[in-house]
Amino acid sequence: MPAQIGRDDVRRLVNDEGAQLVEVLPSPEYEEMHILGAINLPLDELDARARELLDPARPVIAYCHDYL
Repeated sequence: MPAQIGRDDVRRLVNDEGAQLVEVLPSPEYEEMHILGAINLPLDELDARARELLDPARPVIAYCHDYL
């Protein structure tokens, strides 16, 4: 179930549980700026490619960095 989490929770999940960071904005925005270690999986491709790219045994943190 999706839930909003804060910076400290992100750090804990990545460091302690091997969470996968997923930037869901389109590739140009990902190339411009993203969290180190994050993969790019644009929102419009998420359903089709998630099984291919993500490990179902690890937590997933999806985010978008949008200035608007």
